[in-house]
Amino acid sequence: MTSPAESADRADALDVRPITEAETPAWIRALDLGFLRSPGISERELADRAAGIDPRRTLGAFDAGRCVATFRSFPQELTAVGGTVVAADAITNVSVQATHRRRGLLTRMMSQDLAAAKERGDVVATLIAAEYAIYGRYGFGPATWAARWSVDVPRTGLDRRRAVPDDGGRIDLVDGAEIRKLGPELYDRVRRAVPGAIDRPERWWQVATGVLRTRPEWTEPFFAVYRSAAGEVEGMVAYRTDDRWGEAKQPLNTASVLWLLGSTPAAERALWHYLCSIDWVTTVTSGDRAPDDLLPLFLPDPRAARITMRADWMWLRLLDVVRALEARTYEGEGELVLEVLDHAGLTGGRHLLTASPEGGSCVPTSRSADLTLDVADLASLWLGGESAVRLAAAGRVREERAGAARKADALLRTPRRPWCPDIF
Repeated sequence: MTSPAESADRADALDVRPITEAETPAWIRALDLGFLRSPGISERELADRAAGIDPRRTLGAFDAGRCVATFRSFPQELTAVGGTVVAADAITNVSVQATHRRRGLLTRMMSQDLAAAKERGDVVATLIAAEYAIYGRYGFGPATWAARWSVDVPRTGLDRRRAVPDDGGRIDLVDGAEIRKLGPELYDRVRRAVPGAIDRPERWWQVATGVLRTRPEWTEPFFAVYRSAAGEVEGMVAYRTDDRWGEAKQPLNTASVLWLLGSTPAAERALWHYLCSIDWVTTVTSGDRAPDDLLPLFLPDPRAARITMRADWMWLRLLDVVRALEARTYEGEGELVLEVLDHAGLTGGRHLLTASPEGGSCVPTSRSADLTLDVADLASLWLGGESAVRLAAAGRVREERAGAARKADALLRTPRRPWCPDIF
């Protein structure tokens, strides 16, 4: 049996450090092993994946020269409430192989990365949590949520013969080159209106349209663009279809949405109606959407859209409470004193928030706290998607002044839920 002291000695013997460029292929293979992917990888896929990796922000844990744990971050822009973009440290590709668990490797890699992000001046760190129980101990809290719908097309009540938008707009099928041309400008308009949305650099569009192949199973999807009656590009969608037929030669095909963008509700409505009008398609799956997405309300019978998944999505870790609270706008006017606990010592303290619809100021204060909460719970509240009243009822936020949680909700919560359209 190994003693705690012996386990600590074994962990210290493992080398945790940024990888070199020459170590990138071995690091990618270690990542695939950690995520239970086939270790087989083509030279093209390896090269395309390596091209998106900055070794300076890519950590590996090495045991006798073999990579046994992986961790990577990259610069990201995150939309705060009100449309301001803040600098984020986006964390991804986190894995520890089963042979090296419980040795503190994730803690060492996370500590190094968050310290570097704080030093750079990043306001928050972000990640998509594969498992719920891991990241709370590092100060992360769920800040956006996602849902998926499956639409029973025959039940929608839509006239499937009317594929043309009834608002004077039009929908055209296009190729990947057209998406790369039109997509970035549309997405930038969309993301600046959606708290929780992140930037999509050029590489994202190259991967989405097959210029870069980072998965062996990639196949060309269909792309459609919606233009308004004035000719403006206001929406687009990428989707794939299968080829299923019933025993009586009846079509049972599914159109699976990979992503769908609309800068207006009219654009979203037209694209969903188009998907439900495609010949032979009897089911449309939505892909990951905001939990309060308008999709069901676009259908004459909203019950035709059945939720198949609803869960936490993007998690946040505040690195600078003052800058984060001053970056966003608020639903009303008021003052709130927050006692923010951060056991890692990266941020926190007692702060006076003075909020208004135009923005807010946040300063250290000696005034008595209205609310005491962990930095992870403040992260869940920051984008407006969680309720301080709910967290107080669950014992995760402590009211130091009666009614403080309700007051916090009046200031912090947003009319629509925050949403991160992407996985990273």
